[in-house]
Amino acid sequence: MINRQCREHLRAERRNALKRYEKHRRRNLLAKPGERQFVVVLDHLKAGFNVPKIFRSAEAFGARELHLIGIGPFDPAPAKGAFKKVPARFHDDFESCYRELLKQGYRLFALEPDCDNQLPTTALPEKAAFILGHEERGISFERTDYPQVECLGIPQLGGVQSLNVSVAASIVMYEYLRQYPMI
Repeated sequence: MINRQCREHLRAERRNALKRYEKHRRRNLLAKPGERQFVVVLDHLKAGFNVPKIFRSAEAFGARELHLIGIGPFDPAPAKGAFKKVPARFHDDFESCYRELLKQGYRLFALEPDCDNQLPTTALPEKAAFILGHEERGISFERTDYPQVECLGIPQLGGVQSLNVSVAASIVMYEYLRQYPMI
């Protein structure tokens, strides 16, 4: 009896979360681009983990928009309202996102831990797109298939050579603002 009640409760929670997501996604259609020219690309991230936290940081740092590739519904609550404020562009695959951003004049950077090109020593262009891959598998595409995507790393001194993706996103957004301060 208790297991049945627990399952029913979980199903009801999922339905309510999906309703919240759909409501916020409709509101997102009215979101205005952020005042900065950079965008963040979330490449097949786990929907329920870091996506809303990255929306929150993107809103705080003034990101123009977020591009979500292969990401399904997520609970917008951890975004603290930012999902309604930062425009989201949804893509099924990297190719469509890549073409759209190149057409808009963006220079693309894939954040990866083993890059020679390091964030603090890289002069970022004003129109920069930062690509963050799946928490475990990384980016979904072969960089050799997309030669215009540059590799960019965040220096790390510890033995663990990876950061939580929402932390990495915040670091790269902060560095962009450091290079392009608000006047």
